[in-house]
Amino acid sequence: MNFDYQPKTYFNGTGANALIAKLTYPESQWGEEICIFATTIDGLNYYEIVDFYGNEYSIKPDESSKPLKLQELILLIESMEVAKKGEMGAINQTLLGIPVAESTLYPQLKDYFDQKRNHFGFI
Repeated sequence: MNFDYQPKTYFNGTGANALIAKLTYPESQWGEEICIFATTIDGLNYYEIVDFYGNEYSIKPDESSKPLKLQELILLIESMEVAKKGEMGAINQTLLGIPVAESTLYPQLKDYFDQKRNHFGFI
């Protein structure tokens, strides 16, 4: 797996927002789905996590001048947290699970999380 893989850009000229990855948590009784978006403003990429409930997430990094490397995106996913104050749903319990990941920008992201799910007996 090439953890240094980095797309040249997130944007294809159709707008200033791009879906980087979609995460689903099949073991969650709520069938959680979380999306990671990038938005470009003044040459910087800003990252945002969006879920069904509208929770606010703490992520690192929350901005970068270039697209993230695969290892940086994995770290962002594995370390994201929801603010306890105002937490909606049981999202923090869901985040303890291992997601099924999809990304057209990071083809190996799915393989990484599939291997991890398999190792822990989810597949």
